[in-house]
Amino acid sequence: MIAIPAAIDVPLYRDERGNIRVGSTRVLLELVIHAFNAGETPEGIVDSYSTLTLTDVYAVVTYYLTHRAEVDAYVQQQNVKAEAVLREVEANAPPETLALRARLKEKQRSES
Repeated sequence: MIAIPAAIDVPLYRDERGNIRVGSTRVLLELVIHAFNAGETPEGIVDSYSTLTLTDVYAVVTYYLTHRAEVDAYVQQQNVKAEAVLREVEANAPPETLALRARLKEKQRSES
């Protein structure tokens, strides 16, 4: 007979900066959610982030599907923070770095 668990622990933790990470890894929750929302399977996510376990990814996806509004709000906050950091980095980057970044972005666009 299968024992029915009272609860399953969700493998998420907050790091010292307040970011939510998955399992015992440094992989950010928003990376897993972005990949899942882009159509990636849990197996594909583990292929992309080899430190993750399939069990952890399935647990996180299950949590996301049952708490979508809260997780989406968190992911949106993280996206805003990431954009601010990117703007700051670009504002202080030398022109050569910006030119290289523009070429890389153009190459990515042409390949997709």
